[in-house]
Amino acid sequence: MKKFCTVHTHSVLCDGKNTLAEMAQAAFDAGAVSFGTSGHSHTQISWDIGCVLPADTTAYQTEVLRLREVYAGRMDVLLGIEWDSQSDQPPPDWADYWIGSTHNVYDEKAGRHYCIDWDTEKMNDCYQEMYGGDGLAMAEGYYAEMARVARMRPSILGHFDIIVKLNGYNRYFDENSPRYQKAALDSLHDADPTASLLEINTGGVFRGFRELPYPAPFLLREWKTMGGQIIFTSDAHTTGGIAYGYDEAAELAKAAGFTEAVVLTQTGPSAYPL
Repeated sequence: MKKFCTVHTHSVLCDGKNTLAEMAQAAFDAGAVSFGTSGHSHTQISWDIGCVLPADTTAYQTEVLRLREVYAGRMDVLLGIEWDSQSDQPPPDWADYWIGSTHNVYDEKAGRHYCIDWDTEKMNDCYQEMYGGDGLAMAEGYYAEMARVARMRPSILGHFDIIVKLNGYNRYFDENSPRYQKAALDSLHDADPTASLLEINTGGVFRGFRELPYPAPFLLREWKTMGGQIIFTSDAHTTGGIAYGYDEAAELAKAAGFTEAVVLTQTGPSAYPL
């Protein structure tokens, strides 16, 4: 790919394996137009401890701005955040961009959170305890939460259908079910295509969970019909994943009817032909 950015990335300051400096160097070495760091927003959920940014993000912001100076004139460095729907802080006003994502859902009756993006044990808890073994209801609950995030008009809609991450071989629900696809499409329709980009996220493929990036082709086609734009992301937690699978993502985009994608830069979003 001749032109690309990598703006969905994580470091040791949340649940990544490399430092911000190492991630930025990997992006530069790969030829990225811009590198954006999107640490996970703070939550007080037990399994998030040690995997999200601290409540005080001063050190995080300071390091990103330092790297901006290091790469000035060579690669744009953007200060972002991946905001979780269950975060105890609002999307920050200091960020150049924010990714709106859902990793957890909240059961008001039980007064507890459930995770849909960690491991099968936690997913099973959500499936059995919150939804009584009804996988389609679980998917609908997830998409209702994602719709709430979409209505907040994030810069980027994060891994829109990540509810399928642990659903290999339709373990919990049939991804071709009309009920499932209706829930996903209804949620997507709550997004504003003039305000948010839809990411084609290759992270699930890199980590061996899925064969195709998020989101599914039917969602990409609908987003094209809605007039939305796309951005390629790798959701990289290591330097090795910094721009993984972008060529494959571009082919999926073309198959859905897209002729261009967007990169984020310090001067704003910029479209380029595929």
